[in-house]
Amino acid sequence: MIRQSLHEGWLLRAVAGGQAPPQVAGRSVPASVPGCVHTDLLAAGLIPDPYLDDNETALAWIGRTDWVYETTFDAPTGDADRVDLVCAGLDTVATLAVNGVEVGRSENMHRGYRFAVADALRPGANTLTVRFDSPYRYAEAHRDRLGDRPNAYPEPFHFIRKTACNFGWDWGPTLVTAGIWQEIGLHAWSTARLATVRPLVTVADGVGRVEVVVEIERAATAGQATATAGQATATAGPVTVRATVAGAAAEAVVAAGERTAALAVEVRDPALWWPRGYGDQPLHPLDVTLHAADGRELDAWSRRIGFRAVRLDTAPDAHGSAFTLVVNDVPVFVRGANWIPDDAFPDRVTRARLAHRFDQAVGANINLLRVWGGGRYESEDFYELADSLGLLVQQDFLFACAAYPEEEPFRSEVEAEAREQVTRLAAHPSLVLWTGNNENIWAWHDWGWQERLAGRTWGRGYYLELLPAIVAELDPTRPYWPGSPWSGTEDVHPNDPARGSMHIWDVWNTDDYPKYREYLPRFVAEFGYQAPPAYATLRRALSDDPLAPDSPGMAHHQKAIDGDAKLRRGLDAHLPPPADFAEWHYFTQLNQARAIQLGVEHFRSHRPVCMGAIVWQLNDCWPVTSWAAVDGDGRRKPLWYALRRAYADRLLTVQPRDGGLALVAVNETGQPWRAPAVVTRVTADGEPRAKSAYDLDVPAYGKVELALPAEVARPEEPRRELLVAEAGDAGRAFWFFAEDRDADWPAAEYDATVEQVDGGQRVRVTARTFLRDLTLFPDRLDPAAEVDEALVTLLPGESATFTVRAAHPLPAAALTARPVLRTVN
Repeated sequence: MIRQSLHEGWLLRAVAGGQAPPQVAGRSVPASVPGCVHTDLLAAGLIPDPYLDDNETALAWIGRTDWVYETTFDAPTGDADRVDLVCAGLDTVATLAVNGVEVGRSENMHRGYRFAVADALRPGANTLTVRFDSPYRYAEAHRDRLGDRPNAYPEPFHFIRKTACNFGWDWGPTLVTAGIWQEIGLHAWSTARLATVRPLVTVADGVGRVEVVVEIERAATAGQATATAGQATATAGPVTVRATVAGAAAEAVVAAGERTAALAVEVRDPALWWPRGYGDQPLHPLDVTLHAADGRELDAWSRRIGFRAVRLDTAPDAHGSAFTLVVNDVPVFVRGANWIPDDAFPDRVTRARLAHRFDQAVGANINLLRVWGGGRYESEDFYELADSLGLLVQQDFLFACAAYPEEEPFRSEVEAEAREQVTRLAAHPSLVLWTGNNENIWAWHDWGWQERLAGRTWGRGYYLELLPAIVAELDPTRPYWPGSPWSGTEDVHPNDPARGSMHIWDVWNTDDYPKYREYLPRFVAEFGYQAPPAYATLRRALSDDPLAPDSPGMAHHQKAIDGDAKLRRGLDAHLPPPADFAEWHYFTQLNQARAIQLGVEHFRSHRPVCMGAIVWQLNDCWPVTSWAAVDGDGRRKPLWYALRRAYADRLLTVQPRDGGLALVAVNETGQPWRAPAVVTRVTADGEPRAKSAYDLDVPAYGKVELALPAEVARPEEPRRELLVAEAGDAGRAFWFFAEDRDADWPAAEYDATVEQVDGGQRVRVTARTFLRDLTLFPDRLDPAAEVDEALVTLLPGESATFTVRAAHPLPAAALTARPVLRTVN
């Protein structure tokens, strides 16, 4: 088999008669493949950066324009039976022609295509043209044909199989892309090829079993004549499939006229693949080869697999019904984050960028990423990195916040993409759960859809019939759950906290974050709280002068409905009025961190009734005020540091219980946690008022709750007292009896020193008074600077050390004063 990449020499132009402005119309510019129109026009200097200021709005014409990509190539030489044009991903409505002869069409970004092109090729130079029609025109035509259906935004994203958030979201820009977004090339082959390889890995009774299900395509397909009778015999005759893994092997003969084979390879006592924090992640190459009757190798396929078993425990119990991921018979408490596309333009998301983002996830003690249904099925790089790191992945099928039509052509396209993606991802041990959709079943119940739909289809048949059938057929080794949220049955409200998975959004939308404690969910798949990105990110993206919460650029980069009012509501409930923009920025980021830390610690304190929390969200796709822990420029917000603490393997937290307070210790390790613990009620001056000591003995994957005595739990002066809990190396836990806006904290006084260390500077702060949530923002001095710690609370006489990494030394005076060094008081 010859594989010839077609990634070079492309030109891009707008189709005449469209909406392209004069500087673009009639011009051809170099195009990157894989890539998209926006990045090509940006590279050519024909459009401004769509992420800056409000440039996004001025570029809406791109999604309403037709585009043509064109390149020339030399035809492969040799005597291959077949030559196919193979397109891993076309975005989205494309017509492909070779030398002016149409060879294929596509209308689904989420699947690949293969077109026979031998008859269109000629010796020497050939021309390949890919025309992309406007996604808007396609979607609006189907909307008009089938009848509109409700969705969360005034865009027709549910009438095209394309990344939904291209059309804008409450954290994302409206940048409707087009382009050859994944690999494209020619495959020249003879006799037969491996069409699909689907490894189904199970582990039972100490035996790892890999059932390798193979589908082959033969060169002599129906309606395609071959040159000679001998050639026809070769292409239609028997072929052999061989599979090897971990020193074991199997083979099967695919008889003439047959297209499938199933090989079982067994490995005794394999080293098991575990989620991060539970064990190691050994991976084993699985090699599959296809051979002709004379022994020639015709095709080969290889992936790395891991031996592990996964199931979803949804058994009914005294609290409702469970939602617990069980890996290798160990129930896993999910400490997760939702994942959105890391850039609006997918060609910019390199393996190195993903690796950095995954390092940030692991650094925050995250063990699962949920790939959200309004984005895209993620790349092989994404899953390979997750496999190697032990990061579990929950993959949504791509439906989000809308009523999706089930008529043609959509049903067939959904089935084709689901079959392709379930097959493609079957090899990855990190993938542990398929989910049918994001919020659509909930929306049908609660968002006023039923009357507006008037009986029209909305996606139920996908989530409860088609998709579960495909997963059961193609990958019965993994669980499927119809929706996020979903209660397990149509007879119970889909967002019932006592059953299945739930989303909690009233906290952000209408209430205050202590309301998280009113819920006792089995599994929280979404909950979040907003904050602006890092200061350096704002300064890069916005030309506002001065920056203000409501300055034009800030307002444009706040996509949530009433987002700024909700931020203000949160500040008013907890913090004193901010004196300036710098304080507003710090306080809103602080409030986000506190909200999510409170929620996570509450959910974890109710283990094992609650067995998972997936915060919305880990990452951003552009510079924006959002729910992310890592902003659109890749900078960690204070929330990231709070997540690292709240998701720690060993968590110490003070929680309200039965009208009083309790010390809760949670142990997510395989070893018992034994340590002395002390809870002290102290004044802001550091004066102890009451103390209680305990000997913690927390079992592996367990928790203990210890009621605090009244003399510790009840303050004499709520406005100036707090609880401090300590237990060995688990860090500190705090409980405050008054909000900062009401507390009687002293004005901050401290001593600070700065010393040079390898690669940066060490900042040591010693408190002369109580200091709450001490945080350094070195990106205000150098956009590339980072700090290792944040949100540190000190009593008088205590010290904290921050290590700042920067390419060049930062001025010591600026590092140790506002607005770089901040504390609530």
